[in-house]
Amino acid sequence: MKVLGIDPGLRNMGWGVIEVDGSRLRHVANGTIHSDGAQDLGSRLSVLFRGLCAVIATHAPDEAAVEQTFVNKDATGTLKLGQARGVALLAPAEAGISVGEYAPNAVKKTVVGVGHAAKEQVQHMVRIQLPGVIFDSPDAADALAIAICHSRHLQGRTLRVASPKRGAA
Repeated sequence: MKVLGIDPGLRNMGWGVIEVDGSRLRHVANGTIHSDGAQDLGSRLSVLFRGLCAVIATHAPDEAAVEQTFVNKDATGTLKLGQARGVALLAPAEAGISVGEYAPNAVKKTVVGVGHAAKEQVQHMVRIQLPGVIFDSPDAADALAIAICHSRHLQGRTLRVASPKRGAA
């Protein structure tokens, strides 16, 4: 199974694709879709959408995951990030791919073991779990962490479904 992780951003949208085989993970690809800050918002969102659709067409993921938006002090910035996040949810949904959503702390907790881990710690653990990976950008590294988080949650769900109920004969 292939999992696409997406780190939404209006200027830089990171993406990463991993292949999952049981508990084994393998890096497939990662990159960053850039939009031009000089363009109007609609044009920037269009660039992000088309770029993400191209990634989906190229790598044909089975599942996708997006990081949830955190609220910061700048309401306008939060709103714009939310619109980029909408694109990150829309592109896989349009391709018929189910999309998981994870809070930043949940991603860090799953990948590093600590919910308030620093970016460097997350990148280090992604490198350990995906040997030989070279990040296109910090945003792409975050996207790979999101993909890893989603794959681990899918594995947990599969284990719960496969295990027999207590007291069943």
